[in-house]
Amino acid sequence: MDIIERVKKTIRKYSMLSAGDHVLLGLSGGPDSVCLLTILHRLNEPGIDLSAAYIDHGLRPHETQDEIEFCADICNSMNIQFITGHIDVKAYAKEKGLSKQEAARELRYDALCGIAAEKGANKIALGHNADDQAETVIMRLLRGAGPSGLSGIPPVRVIGGKQLCIIRPLLETERVEIEKFLGNEGIGFIVDSSNLKHEYLRNRIRHTVIPGIKGINKDFINTILRTSDIFRDEERYFDLLVTKTLMKLISRKTDSAIELFSGPLEVMDTVLLRRVLRRAIDETKGLRAIGFVHIEDILHLIKSGDSGDRIYLPKGIRVIKGYSTLIITSEQPVRLSAYTVEVPGELVLKESFMVVRSAVIDIGESKDRGDGKNNALIDADKVSLPLTIRGRSDGDFFYPAGFGKRKKLQDYFVDEKVPRDERDAIPLLISGNDIAWVMGYRMDERYRVAKDTKRVIKFEIKPMKI
Repeated sequence: MDIIERVKKTIRKYSMLSAGDHVLLGLSGGPDSVCLLTILHRLNEPGIDLSAAYIDHGLRPHETQDEIEFCADICNSMNIQFITGHIDVKAYAKEKGLSKQEAARELRYDALCGIAAEKGANKIALGHNADDQAETVIMRLLRGAGPSGLSGIPPVRVIGGKQLCIIRPLLETERVEIEKFLGNEGIGFIVDSSNLKHEYLRNRIRHTVIPGIKGINKDFINTILRTSDIFRDEERYFDLLVTKTLMKLISRKTDSAIELFSGPLEVMDTVLLRRVLRRAIDETKGLRAIGFVHIEDILHLIKSGDSGDRIYLPKGIRVIKGYSTLIITSEQPVRLSAYTVEVPGELVLKESFMVVRSAVIDIGESKDRGDGKNNALIDADKVSLPLTIRGRSDGDFFYPAGFGKRKKLQDYFVDEKVPRDERDAIPLLISGNDIAWVMGYRMDERYRVAKDTKRVIKFEIKPMKI
C-alpha cells in the first residue's frame, strides 16, 4: 500500500474529514508536516479548505527565519494560506515550573487553537507518525503509565465540546515511509536541530532504544500500534463510566486543586478508582505532574490513611485526606500575615480561618486557667505592648508550658506531628520578640499566670464562620 492510500485509510478509519471542514495544519517545515501538507493537498477532498500555520517557539532564533521562509514558499506553491504565530516558551516554562518540552507543547496547542478560531478552522491537522506513537508509548511505560497512558497519542481528539478537533492522519504511517515518499517526489524539508540532541528523552528513545528493539522485532512499530489500539478501545469503554462516577464525586474544583468526597472513594473498586483519580488529575491543570506511581500512593492514602494524613508529591503537589473529602492541590500553603492585637477586642485571622477574642480581667474573675490551646490566660504585667500575631520565622523558639526548657518551634511542630504545609498558617502571639503562645497548641511558660499575678489577658480562639 502506498503512503497516500495508507493516509486515506487512516482518515476514513477515524472519520477525520468531512465536507465543509476547514483544516489548519501545523507546519514546522520538518518531514512529517511537509509530507502531511503535500498529501492533504493532493487528496483535494471536495468541500475542504486547507491552511497552514508555523509557530515560532523563540528557542532557535538563528534557524527560525529560514524555516518560516521555507514554509511560506511551499504553501505559496500550493496556493495554501500561510499564517505565523509566536510563543515565549522560556518565559512560560519558568512561570509554570515546566520543562521546555512541556511548555512548548502547551503553548503550541494554545496558539494553534487560537489561530483556528481566528480563521474559522474546525480541524487542526498534526504530523505525528507511527514512530512518534511508539516513542510516546515507551516514554509513558518508562514513567509507569497505566492502560490509559499506554493507549498513546489519540488519532482524533476533541477540544472544547465539538467545536474543534485535532486530527493526526499520519499516525499509522512510519517515518521511513514518509522520508521515502519525500525523497521519491523530490520534496525538500528542514531538519530541526533540537531533534538530534540526545539530552531529550524522546530523542534517546528514537536514536538508541527503538533501533535496539527492532533488532529483536523488526515489525516493532506496528506491534506498538496494534497494542495501543487495543488499549484505546478499552479506554472508550471505561471513559463513560469514569465520567458518570466523577460527576458525583467532585466537591470543589479550581485550576490548581480538586476536592473529592472520600466516602465513595474508600469503597470503590481499585480498577475504577485508579481511573477516576487519573481523570480528576488530568482535568486539573496544576496537577499534571502526577504520574502512575503517585496514583498508587494516593490509592494507599485513600484505602489505609486516617483523617488528616497527607502525602507530598513532586512540584509542590499535596494530597490531604480530610474527614469527608480528599484534597489534591498544587496551591502554595497559606502563610499568615502579621496582625496587631487590640486588647480588649476581636481580631479575624483570615488565613487561619479563626477569630481571636481578648479581654483584660482581674485574676479573681477567672474561674479557670484555660487549656492553653483554644483558651489562654496570660499575665498582663509580663507582656510588652502592643501584642502582635504572626506566622513562624526562621530561628523561632519558645519555652513550652510544663516543659521548662527552651525548644525550637520547628522541633516542637515535628514532635506534635503538625503537617508541614499547615505550619506557616499557625498563629503565634508575640510579646516583644518572644512567643507568648503558639495558638491552638501551647502557651509559653514565661507568660503563664503565677501566684503573684494580679491582672490577666484572657484569649479565646474560635473557628471563623464562612
